[in-house]
Amino acid sequence: MAVNPKRRGKPTGEREDLSKPSKWRLQHGGFSEAVRGVDPDTGCPVAHRRAVDTLGLLLANGSITPQMHDAGVMFRALFQRAAHDRVRTMPLLRVGGTSLDALTESQSVAREKLAQVLQLLGGISSPAGSIVWHVIGLENSIRDWALRQGWSGRHMHPAQAQGLLVGALGMLVAQFRLLPRQHAA
Repeated sequence: MAVNPKRRGKPTGEREDLSKPSKWRLQHGGFSEAVRGVDPDTGCPVAHRRAVDTLGLLLANGSITPQMHDAGVMFRALFQRAAHDRVRTMPLLRVGGTSLDALTESQSVAREKLAQVLQLLGGISSPAGSIVWHVIGLENSIRDWALRQGWSGRHMHPAQAQGLLVGALGMLVAQFRLLPRQHAA
């Protein structure tokens, strides 16, 4: 929308189609086709669009196998269960002498399992461990990890980072025992 310089805040010209993702959102990744449904609360028709994730793109491009995709999804679920992705908020009521950061039993078990998986990949400071932590766990893009994180402070080309992620996903397939039947024997 264009803004008239003499009248601040009053948009002029064409209006943006709110039924589609904005131009800004589309530059940060694609969406699947809209699936029509009904809002369970209001009963109104809605169009659901799913943001395409890194694992979904790699699977659609044929860069990874379905087993690699499943291993990545399992790692992401383990990462989320371990509560490493949560944003902490301030409590509205503070009680003196208590610890609000206590882990549940399932979180501590998930953290132990996550530590074992990362140890298999060489630790979180290894290239495979780092890319799985940041791209699969924290859901950053491969390009973002390659340019910001890289390995040992060195920037990496995104194509090399993608190859590293594919190799790490192959190791996760073996860890989670998702090998196809002909290879398992």
